[in-house]
Amino acid sequence: MLSRFMSGSVRNLEREYSCTVRLLDDTEYTCTIQRDAKGQYLFDLICHHLNLLEKDYFGIRYVDPDKQRHWLEFTKSIAKQMKSQPPFTMCLRVKFYPPDPAALKEEITRYLVFLQLKRDLYHGRLLCKTSDAAMLAAYILQAEIGDYDPGKHPEGYSSKFQFFPKHSEKLERRIADIHKTELIGQKPETSERNFLQKAQMLETYGVDPHPCKDVSGNPAFLAFTPFGFVVLQGNKRVHFLKWNEVTKLKFEGKTFHIYANQKEDKKIILTYFAPTPEACKHLWKCGVENQAFYKLEKSSQVRTVSSSNLFFKGSRFRYSGRVAKEVMEQSAKIKREPPEIHRAGLVPSRSCPSITHGPRLSSVPRTRRRALKITWVFYSIYVTGLGGAKPGQANASDCSTAVGTHSFTSATKAEAFGLTQTHPVAWTLERDHKDRISTCTLQPCPSDSVLPTPVAEHSMELAVSRQINGAPCSIEEEKELEAGTPMHGERGDFGADSRSAQEGAGGDSALSEVEQVNKFVLSVLRLLLVTIGLLFVLLLLLIILTESDLDIAFLTDIRQTPEFEQFHYEYFCPLRRWFACKLRWVGELLINK
Repeated sequence: MLSRFMSGSVRNLEREYSCTVRLLDDTEYTCTIQRDAKGQYLFDLICHHLNLLEKDYFGIRYVDPDKQRHWLEFTKSIAKQMKSQPPFTMCLRVKFYPPDPAALKEEITRYLVFLQLKRDLYHGRLLCKTSDAAMLAAYILQAEIGDYDPGKHPEGYSSKFQFFPKHSEKLERRIADIHKTELIGQKPETSERNFLQKAQMLETYGVDPHPCKDVSGNPAFLAFTPFGFVVLQGNKRVHFLKWNEVTKLKFEGKTFHIYANQKEDKKIILTYFAPTPEACKHLWKCGVENQAFYKLEKSSQVRTVSSSNLFFKGSRFRYSGRVAKEVMEQSAKIKREPPEIHRAGLVPSRSCPSITHGPRLSSVPRTRRRALKITWVFYSIYVTGLGGAKPGQANASDCSTAVGTHSFTSATKAEAFGLTQTHPVAWTLERDHKDRISTCTLQPCPSDSVLPTPVAEHSMELAVSRQINGAPCSIEEEKELEAGTPMHGERGDFGADSRSAQEGAGGDSALSEVEQVNKFVLSVLRLLLVTIGLLFVLLLLLIILTESDLDIAFLTDIRQTPEFEQFHYEYFCPLRRWFACKLRWVGELLINK
């Protein structure tokens, strides 16, 4: 808590901040921003770096010290939004999924959306059946390793890549069969487009789940898609409201309300409870932005939205940006040579991180590529030596690397350390400035994916492994927490003692109580100011009515009182003469000119 209070004064002394943004291909873009730079400036820098024009679908996400996710607001100062100390770490993600991703104008935009959906598939946000899963994985293989080559791809080659949190050998064989027989000759851009068309047809396309509970206390996931509002419970989609049916979104504390009008003027109100007030506010802001983006015809129709019926209470928020229809119209006007795309090829999960996690070797100097190869030799020796180690015995402190950090989950390697699949393991390799191996440490991740991708035909399951402050935290976001945002204290290892845990819980509860008191005081002050303003307006209206010639009984009675006559002759008449004099003086000046 002390570091949080000190962070503001520390930031005020600095004029420039270092900012690192993780891109969708897991490369990093680092820049220096001014203290008063707004979010739009940073976003424009990234889009210029990527040569991206259809940028309205994307956003910058960050995680605060309380592990709550936020979207960076482009109209506000970056430093004022970040609650952590610099350097700042954020990531570029798809914020508004295109209604028809395959119809996007430019290939670079389709490629970035493809990377996001591939990430969604791996982290369990894009749910699908076995048949769909095999087809999607085959498209990824074709797009990133090309045609099947018996010389390069031995038997069982598809099992070396991990497309989902877990899958069976039967599914691996099916993926290889489709890749060998049905996709021969497809170019990467064609496979990516086919992948987008297939993913778009799934019910969970564009879903970014927010864990909540319904009025009965049952867990549920709320999400906003290009087509409407979705509620998932268990393996079913229990509610789906189109955007034109949703009339209002409200929240108060941890309670979130959705008002909708369905057929035959049927009005419904859905109520859910978020884990924390901050998570509920984030859910509300995401809903307001998605509704404005997909529902409105023009950005000029966007209005400031209040979270409460009383204008002096609650939060107010306004979506700043273009809407979907305007974005598509603007995209149709793009006329330029297609920019060059540097695709990152698939890397086998048994020798390095799964799919797109970790830096691309093409972006690493040749001397460091040799170091990376040597790294995995030391890694194998290290695993052999630690075969029976228990979780928590290895050092789990934050590790800084010269080239990059490699994180992945693997059931076999987890079992070697006595861990289950519900506790992913992040392997971190450290190198010194001479590219030599320094240490190799074991880091248990703070949480795994909230929604593992089910790939069985009839046993689709939405298992909740962990919830971090109301936000599903996947592998790439865990890296954000480890590298970009300070926690409530630097922990030496994964298993903190119970006393420090109780102190942290006590600090959080005290902080939440202070925030509740502050909100109550602000509400009282707003009510007081509004009451004073209304009384002042009513007084002015009464003076105007009594000084007018209206012949109304109660006004006549007021005019006959001694107090009114005193006010009229001592205050109102002199004030009226003074205003008349000033108006004549201004009129004479205008005439003379």
